[in-house]
Amino acid sequence: MLIDILSLFPGYFKGPFDESMIKLAQEKGILDIRLWNIRDFTTDRHRRADDRPYGGGPGMVMMPQPVASAIRHVKTPDSRVIYLSPQGTLLTAEKCRELSAEKHLVFLCGHYEGIDQRVLDLEVHEEISIGNYVLTNGCLPAIVLLDGIVRFIPGVLGHASSAEEDSFENGILDCPHYTKPVDFEGLRVPDVLQSGHHKEIAKWRHEQALGKTQKNRPDLRGA
Repeated sequence: MLIDILSLFPGYFKGPFDESMIKLAQEKGILDIRLWNIRDFTTDRHRRADDRPYGGGPGMVMMPQPVASAIRHVKTPDSRVIYLSPQGTLLTAEKCRELSAEKHLVFLCGHYEGIDQRVLDLEVHEEISIGNYVLTNGCLPAIVLLDGIVRFIPGVLGHASSAEEDSFENGILDCPHYTKPVDFEGLRVPDVLQSGHHKEIAKWRHEQALGKTQKNRPDLRGA
């Protein structure tokens, strides 16, 4: 999969993409990430990418020309352009799985008060939000979205079934997990997990997952 990320701060991504599963996916050739500075697509000598909003109000708005030029520089017939925005549809595991099948994703990161609406109308396929809150820019949401997507790409995770058994995959949260030692500060690993009875273990895990979902996320369909 090819990922093009357009932002005003491409250096923001260097640390997260040089660690863990995203780094391994790049080393395996599964993932190709390209970072672009939107200012490089400006046409004035001051490299200005923002201006005051029409109609008044606080803050600045990203200008249409540099943003549109940046998108068109990387966009192909196979591209899906996504704008990371608080006004977008809420990110879900289902959406991450859907996007993992794409050949080329373009992530557009918003800054300041946002991006001129005309660019969104002309070039963007969808807007995605990672939650009901506002961040200083769209870089962190782009990292979150990419991390959620790569887990569903074959060959990224060490165990292919890992993604299938995580929270939200069956409409409920994940169950509690334990490892050695058996006793930690007076708290013991549940006996059923040490029993070796796989059917009973599966039943216990499902019950625990249901209980946690009903307590923490009763809005989920499996609750």
